[in-house]
Amino acid sequence: MNIGIIGAGSVGSSIGRAVAQAGHPVRFGVRDSQRYAQLPEACGGDTQLATPAQAAVWAEILILAVPFVAVPSAVTGLGALTGKILVDATNRIGFDAAGPTVLPMSGFASGAEALQMLLPAARVVKAFNTFGAETSLDPMIEGQALDLHLAGDDPQAKAQVAVLAGDLGFRPVDCGPLRNAALLEHMAALWVHLAVKGGYGRKIGFRLLGG
Repeated sequence: MNIGIIGAGSVGSSIGRAVAQAGHPVRFGVRDSQRYAQLPEACGGDTQLATPAQAAVWAEILILAVPFVAVPSAVTGLGALTGKILVDATNRIGFDAAGPTVLPMSGFASGAEALQMLLPAARVVKAFNTFGAETSLDPMIEGQALDLHLAGDDPQAKAQVAVLAGDLGFRPVDCGPLRNAALLEHMAALWVHLAVKGGYGRKIGFRLLGG
């Protein structure tokens, strides 16, 4: 599958490297190609830089991996993304004295639902947000594959993202409709709390047992 990634920070670059190592072509949609000139070589495989608009047109699956506050500006200029699978890997997490907290939103239960409202023709899937950035490169802990949680309203879109997750070594878990993206965003805050405030470190993750 052709995988486009909007954003080349720690999350986007880790996902891109993992996707390239799994044999999928990758295009990073970035506005400053000079800043990320070394990224394709670091990722290996068929990895190239492109403008965000070029990556959006080319990709079969487009992954949004930018800071949550940057989402509105990041999606500007991507086009309507009609029928395109858009994976929301962002998290609306802030910090106070007690640790991580999910930032409030006006009118939406989750950032993914707000994104779907911004781009109603896209098929939004919430995923790649409930673990640390580096986990994309190594999703195994104590011999078990971590879960990659998916939420979305389009079954076919979720199925394609699940295939990609499996290629990267995760165990995909369908968590239901897009409204459940709010639950995944709270799971992300819990992960940050356990890893940082709770002292468990970053090499942790979630796995559903039984069933």
